Amino acid sequence: MCRSIKTLRRSDAPVTDEEIQAAALQFVRKVSGYRQPSRANAEAFGAAVDEIAGTTNRLLTALSAPNRQAS
Repeated sequence: MCRSIKTLRRSDAPVTDEEIQAAALQFVRKVSGYRQPSRANAEAFGAAVDEIAGTTNRLLTALSAPNRQAS
């Protein structure tokens, strides 16, 4: 669906809050069809971004660390 959203779960570095927020924003933009919502829809748009970012953070925290392959 959203090819531009990068995988946030990785072994080389922890994900940042900014990366989570950016991914949530891209997702809401894609689902809603709005790049920038109207003033009438701004509150719902922002709430959706915040909710998805929070859910993403909880998911990444709950998942076990990615497997590291031995070199």
